[in-house]
Amino acid sequence: MSGPGTDPVVDVAALRMRYGSTTVLDGISLTVERGEIVALLGPNGAGKTTTVEILEGFRPRSAGIVRVLGIDPDTGDDAWRARLGIVLQSWRDHSKWRGHDLLSYQSRLYRPYGREGWTVKALLTAVGLDGQADKPIRMLSGGQRRRLDLAIGLAGRPELLFLDEPTASLDPQARRDFHDLVRRAVGELGTSVLITTHDLWEADALATRIAILVSGRIIACGTRAELTAQIAGTDHVAYTLAGQRHQHAVTDATGFTRELLATHGAAVTELEVRPASLEDTYLTYVQSAEKAEPSKETAA
Repeated sequence: MSGPGTDPVVDVAALRMRYGSTTVLDGISLTVERGEIVALLGPNGAGKTTTVEILEGFRPRSAGIVRVLGIDPDTGDDAWRARLGIVLQSWRDHSKWRGHDLLSYQSRLYRPYGREGWTVKALLTAVGLDGQADKPIRMLSGGQRRRLDLAIGLAGRPELLFLDEPTASLDPQARRDFHDLVRRAVGELGTSVLITTHDLWEADALATRIAILVSGRIIACGTRAELTAQIAGTDHVAYTLAGQRHQHAVTDATGFTRELLATHGAAVTELEVRPASLEDTYLTYVQSAEKAEPSKETAA
């Protein structure tokens, strides 16, 4: 049992969401511990955004137990919401605002709840927007706008930060920069993070744990190493023998390689051993789940 102050910031059991006869979320269970970055990874339409909207208190659920910072989101008040930070897939574009003014306005909203922390200047510095503070938002690049969105999400020094597909429109360098900022927030503020993404690289680069969501069900959850270890036959061994190139997917790459060299010795050349990647693991999980997927609609 968790001790004082160690309860999960997100604790979900048997979460279900239905629209008429269609099941969108089918019995999800998930936890996020304090100081942890958890990625909810899945293809488009898997139910990631619906899950996050329920956790944020924006959408009532059909069934299940949900606690976010110890509170049921359906009954969360403004003081509870002030403990959260949210970065949506896209914000309504306040194009006429200047970055400093918008961030100052957003920061003031947290003061009645004792959540004032970083100054606006400190926030702008933290996200690398010092030189753009007085620019109209419409003049910021896509990467700069996402930095501003993150600053807004961090304005109240949140205990839990929700990131919903936060880097979908960013180029690789801007994405790396955004990830660095998120890690800094976790390190300096102790903020926990739940990020939804369909980007394998993002989940692998950022998350402490990864939960794979397919068709409304979490089919696997763990670290990359734990997820990979559960998938058999995904290590790849390639080599050349007698002028011919061979490739094998094997369960035990070490044992296979030892036997290969014991049998053929120096005749084996161009030997390559590649452990299962997150992509291999993810695709194996998704393909297995899709093959076993029953109809989501019940008979009338």
